[in-house]
Amino acid sequence: MPTGWMEIGSAALLGYLLGSIPFGLLLARFGGAGDIREIGSGNIGATNVLRTGRKGLAALTLLLDLLKGVAAVLLARQLVPGCEVIAAVAAFFGHLYPVWLGFKGGKGVATYAGILFGLHWPLGLIYGVAWIGVLLASRISSLGGLVAAAAAPLAAAFLGLVDIVIPLVACSLIIFWKHRENIQRLMAGTEPRIGQK
Repeated sequence: MPTGWMEIGSAALLGYLLGSIPFGLLLARFGGAGDIREIGSGNIGATNVLRTGRKGLAALTLLLDLLKGVAAVLLARQLVPGCEVIAAVAAFFGHLYPVWLGFKGGKGVATYAGILFGLHWPLGLIYGVAWIGVLLASRISSLGGLVAAAAAPLAAAFLGLVDIVIPLVACSLIIFWKHRENIQRLMAGTEPRIGQK
């Protein structure tokens, strides 16, 4: 368990700074795809990078957004043992609300996967299977992320990880909030599919 406010603050700062790295924005800009905040949904995540037509950049964005979540947890485990969950949640919030971009970040699906893999890899695996499985079946990016987010705290409870269920419920609810417009389109049947013009 955390031993003091210094450790808690250090873990939170570490996680937030890692999570706030806007890989999608940086990769698109340096890859010649422009400012992705000015196209599509304006989001800095992999799905919006894909709208530039640069599949490689989108895949790399997804991977790096995932890995920064993993890195936050693993570094906290080494530097401030017992504060891994704090670093994980801070990394998630860093991605959603990066100070460098006026607190306007991504929707957190890939970074959520990363913190889950870092905290307990079978949990990350369940999340990933739900996410990719629904995505492949429906070709709707948001639906895959929402189903995976709903599955995460349930899977944690099933695996006996009761100490992280409440933080995961909070993260999942925030993902649903960030996807509220997508949910409206899903209900209306107008949510675009990957590859759809």
